Amino acid sequence: MAIDNIDIIDFIGIDKHTGEVKLVISDHLDWENTSTHLEILECKINRYINFIESGEIYEHKKDALEKSIVIEIVGKYNLPIEALEFYKKANIFLMDLNIEVRFVPSMQ
Repeated sequence: MAIDNIDIIDFIGIDKHTGEVKLVISDHLDWENTSTHLEILECKINRYINFIESGEIYEHKKDALEKSIVIEIVGKYNLPIEALEFYKKANIFLMDLNIEVRFVPSMQ
């Protein structure tokens, strides 16, 4: 499971400390080709949004109802400026849906 497997939800769970529903994207790609990486990331996030909006999320996690939802991207590589801007714009767009996108560096 990884960012380049668009049709798969990599991981889903509920954070015991915050109560947030976390949908995790595992991002192992480097940022050598930033535009391609961002396109792949956007497609994967869109798949996650469809998973949420369709209600499919509740078929897999019944206890996700009424909880905050976070799409958490666990990345192997640090983000370039373009990616930081992408995350900022994604969060503005997703604010109305009560979905947050977060980047978390992987622990290597």
